[in-house]
Parts: sequence; structure tokens; C-alpha cells
Amino acid sequence: MRIVQIIVCCIGITSTYLVTAEAQTSARQSGYQSMSAENQALQDDPSANPAVFWLMDGQTLWKDSAGPKQKSCASCHGESGQSMKGAATHYPKVMSGKLQTLEGQINQCRAFNQGLPQFAYESKQLLALTAFVANQSKGLPIDVQKTVNNQSDLKKGHDWFYQRMGQLNLSCAQCHEERAGLKLGGSIIPQAHPTGYPIYRIEWQSLGSLERRLRNCMSGVRAQPFEYGSTEMAQLELYLMWRARGMPLETPAVRP
Repeated sequence: MRIVQIIVCCIGITSTYLVTAEAQTSARQSGYQSMSAENQALQDDPSANPAVFWLMDGQTLWKDSAGPKQKSCASCHGESGQSMKGAATHYPKVMSGKLQTLEGQINQCRAFNQGLPQFAYESKQLLALTAFVANQSKGLPIDVQKTVNNQSDLKKGHDWFYQRMGQLNLSCAQCHEERAGLKLGGSIIPQAHPTGYPIYRIEWQSLGSLERRLRNCMSGVRAQPFEYGSTEMAQLELYLMWRARGMPLETPAVRP
């Protein structure tokens, strides 16, 4: 068994993590496959999945008429949200000349169609509404495609994925391609396919966005994280979703 030591410096403390070389697979898989049976059961049972409370809040927000225009999401898209089936599989995508994530599009609709202030990133409201919309596409394949409109953003997202950053001088690819399937501190390194966001992470005891997870990784290599809602974040998310194209959406997924 091959043992690789990685020295991680964080807040002035040096810690040693053991990366254990175990069976790796070239087949694409989400983090679901590497979870314990107990955690898989949490995700699979809609009534046991901790994210159910955010879905319920999202459904309430969907139907809530508010703001000076007294309009709700349902006013345009229907009461049940079923009109959103398949929508989340295409994001991020270029809208009116700008690369837009699903969260960004929800906020744009809120501001333009309802005349309301945008939700803060990682707010309970934005996470709940995003999860509710994405849940309408659960089980459908991710369908982000390379187009004339997004090819420059896709190229930039690819570059961010392979670019070394931070004081540890590591890239996303070094962990999630070269070492995917190995163990870091006892946990299996996933392939970084964003199939279940927003996800409920047991570590967070909360629902969280892909942007939160990416910022965690950037902080982990001691790099300056991209800002929430930034073009750079949308570009990286676009590449990750394109990389996972064809894989089914699991939203809201559960992860350790």
C-alpha cells in the first residue's frame, strides 16, 4: 500500500495528512457512491433527508407574492414548480450576454420581475429556493453544452480547474483527478462532480451551495477565494457542470 504525506499549513499550525492509495476508478461517479450506506439512506429517503426543510421553505417562497409588484415565482411559472423540470440541468448558462448560475438567475428574476432586493448568497432563502427549483430536475442528466456563447467562459473555467493556487500551490485537478479515489485524512477524495447542489453536508449541519464548497477548497490551499457571485466562480462552476454532463442530478444531495 502506497502512503503519500501531504503537509498542510493552516493558521500557523502544521498538520500531516496521510493519503492512502486504494482502488481508483476511471469511471465517473458522484460522491454518493463513496458514502456509507447510512448516509446514502439519508439522501434516498425524502422524509429523512435533512434538506427537506429547505425544500419546504423553497416551495413557500415560490408561492409567496411579495414586493411592489405583488408577484411570486408561481405567477409566471405555475404553482407546483414543475415548469422548472430540466431547467437546472442547463446552468450555468449565458443569459442576456452574461454567464449566469442558477442562484444568479433566481436573484435576477427576483429583482427584475418582483422588484425586490436580491437574496444574499448562502442565505437560507436563496438556498431554499435554489434547492426547490433544482429538485424539479432530480434524476435528469446534466445537460450543459459547449456553445458559441459560452466557449470563452468554459475555457476560463477549465483553466481555473487546472491552475495551481495558494500557498500550497495546488490545483483542483491535483486532488480531484490525479488523487480521486484515494483517502485524505480518512475520507475518500471525490471526483468533484457537482451533481447534488445545493447539498446538505453533515459537517456543516446545513444546506450549502457549490460556491461555498469551492471557497472552502480555496481556503484549504491558502488561496484567496473567489467572491460569491463572481464571474470567476461562474466560470469554474460551468466547467465542473460540463465535466459532469450526462450524470443525473441528485439535488438535494447529502454528503459527510
